[in-house]
Amino acid sequence: MKKIILLMFLLLNVLAMAGEKMKIGFIGTGNMGSAMIKGIVTSEAVSGNDINVFDVNVEKSRELSEKYNVKSLQNEIEIVDNSDILVLSVKPNIYSSVLEKIKDRIGANKIILAIAAGVSIEKIENIVGKDKKIVRTMPNTPAQVLEGMTAVVFNENISEEEKKDIFKILNSFGKSIEIEEKLIHTFTGIAGSLPAYVYMFMEALADGGVLEGMPRDKAYEIIAQTVKGSAEMLLKTGKHPGVLKDEVTSPAGTTIEAVNTLENGNFRGTVINAVRACVEKSKEMSN
Repeated sequence: MKKIILLMFLLLNVLAMAGEKMKIGFIGTGNMGSAMIKGIVTSEAVSGNDINVFDVNVEKSRELSEKYNVKSLQNEIEIVDNSDILVLSVKPNIYSSVLEKIKDRIGANKIILAIAAGVSIEKIENIVGKDKKIVRTMPNTPAQVLEGMTAVVFNENISEEEKKDIFKILNSFGKSIEIEEKLIHTFTGIAGSLPAYVYMFMEALADGGVLEGMPRDKAYEIIAQTVKGSAEMLLKTGKHPGVLKDEVTSPAGTTIEAVNTLENGNFRGTVINAVRACVEKSKEMSN
């Protein structure tokens, strides 16, 4: 009889553990934090009931709570105590002070998911300890429409199973890729800041369209779909961008005339220099 009771007890424990849900806590709900929350809830990767949020802007937390049914908590400590994965989405200049405030409450099984330009894994480990589980990420704003691109760096304490959990979360609002930490600045230059470059390009295209008589609203719709379709072609065909460009350009045609004008304006060189400037700024911020 005792053996049966013991077996039943063990079975109930197993079932209880299987039914446990991963809790995600957000400290800071700015543009990136909000984008992640929207993506995670919209894709149903994690229920809103299992997401805790705290922001010094109480109104922001309340707004997210009402919109996505997430739980708005009172402070950073409550987030740590009630969450398995801690998403730190605060400004780089207050990162250290937030970590100092919560470090003594971070247990061995909790995962710190860092989102901040210039904050390395080493910097975080120096505050919370090298024995803690730390993930450094760099998402971009298209996460708001479930089309984000996120770079991921794991420290040595993250298990393969935990990596799967992290990728599940990050892939819920787009795609994610593991890179070496030394490449995080390069990622910032070609992906983290890329949406701004694309929007500038699209705006300039629309201005050109308006100059030639196209209504602006129609110009934006046409351009946005074409940019989206061009990106899909690159991803789905696997062809080199130069090959895809050549497929559009006919001898003595309209496209090659436009390409020639872009080349005369040092289009490629300007883009390359913009990426390098962004990368250098990212490196400066990390010092």
